[in-house]
Amino acid sequence: MAVEGEDFDLHPQAAQDITDLWEFIAITRGNPRAAGRVRQDIMDAIINLVAFPGMGHRRDDLTGRPLLFWPVRDYLIAYAPAKRPLWVIAVLHGSRDPRIMAAILRERE
Repeated sequence: MAVEGEDFDLHPQAAQDITDLWEFIAITRGNPRAAGRVRQDIMDAIINLVAFPGMGHRRDDLTGRPLLFWPVRDYLIAYAPAKRPLWVIAVLHGSRDPRIMAAILRERE
């Protein structure tokens, strides 16, 4: 089931991406307040993308699909700007190996 918001949907695994990054920062790094701020920044960025769906850049090295990528802190939001509601495919750490990012995106078609 997709998580629904204000004119956006999160792929179920994108919702899990956000949960995972919160858990990593809150539990592994021991900073739940920072985890909450990062999660809020990501959600604020997604809401902003709803208003301005052409923001971001393509990553032809990761996917041939018409996705755009928007950076938030150390993360990239991968989304389909032409979909209504806006469809968030993934939230990936920007320092991940591009081959792994490409594989994750392929799995979420």
